[in-house]
Amino acid sequence: MASTTMNKKVLIFLIITVIFSALFFSFPEFFSSSIAYKQGEQIKDFTPTRHKQTVPVIPPLDTALYDQKLNELANNPPPELSITKVVSEKNKDGTITKTTITVPSPPQKPNNIWPVKTVYPNAGALLPFNRIIAYYGNLYSTKMGVLGEYPETEMIAKLATEVKKWNDADPTTPVIPALHYIAVVAQGTPGDSGKYRTRMPFTEINKVLAMATKINALVFLDIQVGFSTVESEIPLLETYFKLPNVHLGIDPEFSMKNGIRPGKVVGTVDATDINFATNYLAKLVKENNLTPKILIIHRYTQKMVTNYQQITPLPEVQIVMHMDGWGPKAKKIATYKQFIYPEPVQFTGFKLFYKNDIFEPATSIFEPAELLQLNPRPIYIQYQ
Repeated sequence: MASTTMNKKVLIFLIITVIFSALFFSFPEFFSSSIAYKQGEQIKDFTPTRHKQTVPVIPPLDTALYDQKLNELANNPPPELSITKVVSEKNKDGTITKTTITVPSPPQKPNNIWPVKTVYPNAGALLPFNRIIAYYGNLYSTKMGVLGEYPETEMIAKLATEVKKWNDADPTTPVIPALHYIAVVAQGTPGDSGKYRTRMPFTEINKVLAMATKINALVFLDIQVGFSTVESEIPLLETYFKLPNVHLGIDPEFSMKNGIRPGKVVGTVDATDINFATNYLAKLVKENNLTPKILIIHRYTQKMVTNYQQITPLPEVQIVMHMDGWGPKAKKIATYKQFIYPEPVQFTGFKLFYKNDIFEPATSIFEPAELLQLNPRPIYIQYQ
């Protein structure tokens, strides 16, 4: 009887051993993970099973549509197909008969400088397929723009109103909202660094990113370098520029290459500064498999940007020359025609000031339909 009981125990042990061995060889990761967990210090050697992640598929650039949108933005006047003129003929009785006739116009040489013929962007480029409507400012100040002037909820609601206006005015160009945050602020005193600029803490930048996430907006980090340089300031924000929705703005007004403190005179940047920025961003795009970045350059005087012909657009970076002047409508249009139109780089922007544009009596802020009449049409609109 005892022998029979022992044989049963041996048989059960053998069966359990076989089952355990089968499980071990069939599912080794189960046992290895258990060992790693129990041993604690070896958990770093455990590689979890990788699940397939859904990666958004970016279609290749539609170059035909790209060219079509560029032509629409150029908004060039149509060529004259015919000319109407009055012909005078003297009659036998001395009277004059005037006849109006229409004749074909002579062949015209193209003289439009827009659209700019430059490199095609990489797939996933936002421009010119979309228009960007941005709110500008700094969270520490209620006087630097609407981004910091109003509580978050009110600011976002105001931005949504402007976005709707632009979508209604130009339904063929979808609007993307944006928050344009001054991350490096020029100041009138040298500060501890002696550079006449203050860098915003990352905690403040993170607040803007959180706001943008709520409304699926882009973020632009703007730099006013003071006595510093774009070469020094841009790399310090690299962590943010690696994010797919974060882009760059450079304000030449506060780039003081002449040694005079910010606010006394208008500053300047050169093509070499802009090319540094585009090459830096392009490197990040390549290394992090990103879609093209956007670079905004503020401008309202001739000397704010020098050697524009040497600015080199790249497939990884789209450049917007942004008209930043304030005042009544006629003055702003004159600034646009004088400093933005004649020096084409790639795209254009137009800035609107809720307060400064209406200082003078009987003035008002441009409506979207008015700005869409411009040659070229701005693709980036910023409200301050």
